[in-house]
Amino acid sequence: MPSRKAERWLWLAGVIVILDQLSKWLVLAWLQPGDSIYVAPFFNWVLTFNAGAAFSFLSDAGGWQRWFFTLLALAISAWIVSALPRHSGEFRISLALTLILGGALGNVIDRLRFGAVIDFIQWHAAGFYWPAFNVADAAISIGAVLLVLDQLFGRPADSDGTARPRHGERS
Repeated sequence: MPSRKAERWLWLAGVIVILDQLSKWLVLAWLQPGDSIYVAPFFNWVLTFNAGAAFSFLSDAGGWQRWFFTLLALAISAWIVSALPRHSGEFRISLALTLILGGALGNVIDRLRFGAVIDFIQWHAAGFYWPAFNVADAAISIGAVLLVLDQLFGRPADSDGTARPRHGERS
């Protein structure tokens, strides 16, 4: 049974899934595949279906990647759910894991419903177009950056220069 603090993080992951799915529902209601709506000089709304992973990696692999990425996301999600109670008192790590969990589950829903992930946010500058992404992708990316930052800068050092153990770690 998750701790009370871990339950709060799981609720936040649920909110991320809801926001992701709601945004995709709105995009599907307003756009057709291939549509592009100008929003600002650096930003468009588009509708694409990505059968692969980030940057359309393996998108043309023949279909097996749908189940591979679905199982991978579910395995990572299960690991995060088991890890959150151990880290629920550590804000940065818990937030990072929660963002990744919510984003992974949001994209799993798309893979199960559509066989691909719905992407709709497109940034561009000086003729360069960043691959389209979605709320779930943004959550995963922010969570991954927070994990890296936590690993680089998260553990304050003792006076002798060694890293202090995290809450629950043995020294």
